[in-house]
Amino acid sequence: MIRIVTIIGARPQIIKAAALSRAIKNNFKDTIKEIIVHTGQHYDDNMSQIFFDELGIPAPDYNLNVGSDSHGKQTATMMFGIEEILVKEKPNAIVLYGDTNSTLAGAIAASKIHVAVIHIEAGLRSYNKSMPEEINRIMCDHVSTLLFSPTKTGFDNLVKEGFKINNAAPFTNDNPKIYHCGDVMYDNSLHFSNMAESKTGILKKYNLQSCKFILATIHRNNNTDEPNRLNALFGALNKISVSENMEVILPLHPRTAKLLETNLNPELLKSVKANSKFHIAPPASFLEMIALEKNCKMVMTDSGGVQKEAFYFEKPCVILRPETEWVELVECGSALIADADENKIIDCYKTLAAKQNLKFPKLYGNGKAAEFICGELVKYL
Repeated sequence: MIRIVTIIGARPQIIKAAALSRAIKNNFKDTIKEIIVHTGQHYDDNMSQIFFDELGIPAPDYNLNVGSDSHGKQTATMMFGIEEILVKEKPNAIVLYGDTNSTLAGAIAASKIHVAVIHIEAGLRSYNKSMPEEINRIMCDHVSTLLFSPTKTGFDNLVKEGFKINNAAPFTNDNPKIYHCGDVMYDNSLHFSNMAESKTGILKKYNLQSCKFILATIHRNNNTDEPNRLNALFGALNKISVSENMEVILPLHPRTAKLLETNLNPELLKSVKANSKFHIAPPASFLEMIALEKNCKMVMTDSGGVQKEAFYFEKPCVILRPETEWVELVECGSALIADADENKIIDCYKTLAAKQNLKFPKLYGNGKAAEFICGELVKYL
């Protein structure tokens, strides 16, 4: 039996881990032993514990309780804790998701003591190294042994960076294997789609009718911490709500909630609060997000994960960033990049709302990416 240590710390990683844990439980329980480490990077119960409870993820075997801090201190604290666990547990590999500081800490800690690194969501690139996430994902990829890309674009990015397609086993971080395997988040969306609306009451709570509201999310530092950008985003959402008589629901990240009073123009904040169609909600659970995504008219987000989830449920998306790792969404016309430009956000909304016959090709696999990944781990570790 192989032993893997799975590192999770942020909401998306907790959700992605559900797919792999489910595949192990259903099909690989006799061949894979999973040890789950929660770094505590997201320490708010609404952003962490609720996802374990709701998605049936096994309780973490370890919690480092790191919490929020500067990039350097947070990453260093996680590295110290992860290394201790790896030395104690002696796993065949560490499994890392995405591009957070938890990902970077796990990659450095494991590679330094010669534990194989498995990177799920490998190869994604924004080509913007001012984003901490871009640094994290590049660093992780280049010390990994098995790299699983959810998209052909991500796979091609790895090839451009020198990864070879036809390496032969045994695989190491000097002789890695790369895959285009589909997306574990698509696995989850299919699995939980049917139960989402029956197990959540969020649509009823805010009196939201199918295809008659916008789902918005805003959480990235450069959007929340820069007043000009935050004002442009809220200004655009408020204007669209008023001019189009459109409901807007914004499940608000805890960090963003704290910044509204200080970073929003007082008149704009007053206008948003007075707008009965602009619903600022607490952080949504995964099932609540699926219910909102399935029923909204359009998604507006700076989240990479939510961009994809919009696509899974065939909803147009306005991207509130200057670029996206999911370039195929833009290429097929279902998403438009608006950045934090008030006028452009409004224009993108109008363009997508007027479009007929949007295309949503099957870009993210067959819903069995996690099973494929587990099979490869058993084969090569």
